[in-house]
Amino acid sequence: MNNVAFYTALAGGILIGGAATLLLLLNGKIAGISNILGKLPFTHQGDRLWRVLFLVGLIGGAAAYNLASGDAPVARVHFPAWLLAIAGLLVGFGTSMSNGCTSGHGVCGLGRLSLRSLAATLVFLVVGIITAIVVRHVFGVA
Repeated sequence: MNNVAFYTALAGGILIGGAATLLLLLNGKIAGISNILGKLPFTHQGDRLWRVLFLVGLIGGAAAYNLASGDAPVARVHFPAWLLAIAGLLVGFGTSMSNGCTSGHGVCGLGRLSLRSLAATLVFLVVGIITAIVVRHVFGVA
């Protein structure tokens, strides 16, 4: 890893941690993206605004970084669409089953020393490793 990649990763981690901390301290809300997005259609007007602003900031920040740096990720066009669809459904099912996603459990939950979030994050990691092995060695997708 070169110095530029290290510092941009460090800055990104600080921004994510800072945003999650500020949201918790100022609003008493946990910055779990699946929860923020998933409950958006079912919330009252006062609760909807912060959710929309958080998501706009999340997407807008990534777009601003890509525009400023020209360092957009490269799409994996050779990846089978059916496998992406199954992966998306499984991720949605997993976040629903665990009452949160990697950002909610991995960033916010571990930061609050939640044992439930530690268990969920360990499951996410183990399943991710197994999935990568299966996709690469069983399906032959690199």
